[in-house]
Amino acid sequence: MIAAALGPGYWHIFVAVALVNWAFLARLVRGEVLFIKEREYIEAARASGTRGARIVVRHIVPNSLGPVIVTLTFGIPAAIFIEAFLSFVGVGLPPPTPSWGIMINEGYRAIFGYPYHVLVPAVALSLTTLSFHFIGDGLRDALDPRMQARAS
Repeated sequence: MIAAALGPGYWHIFVAVALVNWAFLARLVRGEVLFIKEREYIEAARASGTRGARIVVRHIVPNSLGPVIVTLTFGIPAAIFIEAFLSFVGVGLPPPTPSWGIMINEGYRAIFGYPYHVLVPAVALSLTTLSFHFIGDGLRDALDPRMQARAS
């Protein structure tokens, strides 16, 4: 509904996706900060007299970046799929702009005569989103210290 209200265009799609997805990321960041704030090394830094801004810069931000980066990496396929869906139903990008949703919509009209007009953009969309999921999964394994502690 947001994209339909804003009209077609790149920036309107970006705004619509951001308005829908910002709350989840904000909740994740808040949860990570509250979790890290109660850790022993934060208490030790406070006990040694370190100021709040230095604790945030030296301890909280670096330790909360891993889950945030992974979540953003998993959010990229969702944004790609949302754009393709909005373009497929006609409220996304205008038709001369190349989009997988527009390509699938145009191929859908002739699916019985030329099925590859639907299959090629659908497979490309699927492989792109799947590759970003694999990248996010690899980053999660590499950046999450709790996963590394369980493995050893």
